[in-house]
Amino acid sequence: MRDVEGLKVEGLEVKVVSIRRHCEERSNLNAIVYSAIIFLLFLSISSFAQKKSKNMNDKQIVIYQLLPRLFGNKNTANIPYGTIEQNGSGKFNDITDKALDGIKELHVNYVWYTGAIAHASLTDYSAYGIKNDDADVVKGRAGSPYAIRDYYDVDPDLAVDVKNRMKEFEALIKRTHAKKLKVLIDFVPNHVARSYHSYAKPKNVMDFGAKDDATKSFSPQNDFYYIPGKTFVVPVNDQKTPLSVLQDGKFDENPAKATGNNVFSASPKYDDWYETIKLNYGVDYQNGEKQYFSPVPPVWIKMRDILIYWTKKGADGFRCDMAEMVPIAFWNWVIPQVKKVNPDLIFLGEAYNPQVYKQYLEEGKFDYLYDKVGLYDGLKRLIRNEPSADVREIRHVWQVESAGFGKNMLRFLENHDEERIASAGFAGKAELALPAMVVSATLGSGPVMLYFGQEVGEPGKGQEGFGGDDNRTTIFDYWGVPNHQKWMNGGLFDGHKLNAAQQKLRAYYKQLLKVTSASDAVVNGEIYDVPHSGNMNNRMYAFIRYSGKQRLLVVANFDRNQTLEASIEIPDHILKVKHSSPVTDLLTDTKLNIPAGTSIPVKLVPVSAQVIEF
Repeated sequence: MRDVEGLKVEGLEVKVVSIRRHCEERSNLNAIVYSAIIFLLFLSISSFAQKKSKNMNDKQIVIYQLLPRLFGNKNTANIPYGTIEQNGSGKFNDITDKALDGIKELHVNYVWYTGAIAHASLTDYSAYGIKNDDADVVKGRAGSPYAIRDYYDVDPDLAVDVKNRMKEFEALIKRTHAKKLKVLIDFVPNHVARSYHSYAKPKNVMDFGAKDDATKSFSPQNDFYYIPGKTFVVPVNDQKTPLSVLQDGKFDENPAKATGNNVFSASPKYDDWYETIKLNYGVDYQNGEKQYFSPVPPVWIKMRDILIYWTKKGADGFRCDMAEMVPIAFWNWVIPQVKKVNPDLIFLGEAYNPQVYKQYLEEGKFDYLYDKVGLYDGLKRLIRNEPSADVREIRHVWQVESAGFGKNMLRFLENHDEERIASAGFAGKAELALPAMVVSATLGSGPVMLYFGQEVGEPGKGQEGFGGDDNRTTIFDYWGVPNHQKWMNGGLFDGHKLNAAQQKLRAYYKQLLKVTSASDAVVNGEIYDVPHSGNMNNRMYAFIRYSGKQRLLVVANFDRNQTLEASIEIPDHILKVKHSSPVTDLLTDTKLNIPAGTSIPVKLVPVSAQVIEF
């Protein structure tokens, strides 16, 4: 065929035979037939595109965050500051088909593999051509997943065969996709490890800083910021640890570079991000934050190429670390370019300033942002039963703080940065957060996230190493995660070692996400704020989610002592929406004996919630 035109519609590529030349060679009748065929083909393509678009929006995004280093680790030694030989490490290969099936049971559709990219650590991989890192600029023995040592490599800790570590990660991506799950990985754009050096980079790639003029504190063409004439000074830690014998208080960096959390000093403090160096996106922070974005700074181009590299490896999205510390102009420039490679990619930004959320979504082109400072912080106060806790904070989030873009906010109650719900410092008991989890999963149509072990009440207990006993599961150390290991059951991933309470908790999460992930009212519906009625107080909240297909009444009682009793009046405009018969509590799949009318009576015991379809 001499004339073939390529046609691409939303990821579907088809070849269409050009009829122009064929019309010259065939009768008019044939031309009409050919035209009709192509017209039908276009209709088919259009139908496919619409169907695909619809299918992308018919389920809530549910993200499951896990650290491969911790997730697959069966070792229970848990020696503080233990080596990889002592405490073990999970591998990519440990995330088996059975493990993915277990994750999928929770109605998850994205898995965030935290710490997959190579980062600084104290484990010796010199036999594989990787230079040892300096203990003076590594936090913990395993190191922080956010101190990237090589953007083009994966963490050797996570490979059974270190030489084939990339192939093992690619196999994990393939396994994940085969289960119809999508892959999120971290993109850490603000800083890199002080020891950054890429051994795995493609031949045409130049390392960060390779062409820098280190005599200048700032240059738009430099990749780093410098403190000319001064040598980097390792911060002092007066506390002795098992790593002290590996630390001599020195690290060869001359001139010193600025530290990741915008510390422009040769002597960062111990509570700074001293193990990282700040990347230069063309902002002169020491001179009024003057911007030099034209010509495009070299870091922009390097970062774009890194994102494209991992997209081509099969990543379906990126969780962008400390997104607000990188200029919004960069995101505006880079996200559309990377989405040309895969239009279905999602970009999720770690963000903490509600004043700029809208700007990062609209101008920065992010798909989703953390809802931490708004919803998470307010729910945490309610879960903890703090004196200042008030459900008005929930209302403020959706009516004011994220009004108009609630669908773009990621809701969560745990992640690697936050305290475990069941920890002594947070709630002490995982079940105390269930009303908050119901609100997180139903308040908006945006993504909801679980952190591995959350669904079985992991308490984050113990003096792990660098993190100490801080109510979190360490990200700096080799460690086993006890409650999660009970569900893992030596690699069977069947939960048979969980006690009855842990099994019940996981079943609750499973049912809640079954309900919300496929709910038309949650994914596509409006929200109505239910006025206080009955004995509702500032620890009790109700709202209605409704669409043309479904109506849900969500009621949450955070009160530790008082039963919520009220008759919820349903406004006329919602009563006109298609209703469900019989009225059902979807979390327990219980049919409620409620007479037809304009109100729904509710009675909730302390620390409980209902999602009522009516």
